[in-house]
Amino acid sequence: MENMQVEKKLEKNNGKKEKGASLVEYALLVALIAVVAIAGVRALGNSISTQYAGLSNSLTR
Repeated sequence: MENMQVEKKLEKNNGKKEKGASLVEYALLVALIAVVAIAGVRALGNSISTQYAGLSNSLTR
């Protein structure tokens, strides 16, 4: 009887650890996506700005 109670507690605690681990994994995933998005905006920012400026100039002529 006592063994069953110990097993239930271990199972319950194991589930909490997995939830915590998945939360950390999601946080790392969000951070990685943010870094990639920032790098992409920085890399393409000047090019896109130049293209919009050219388009704006051609439309106002």
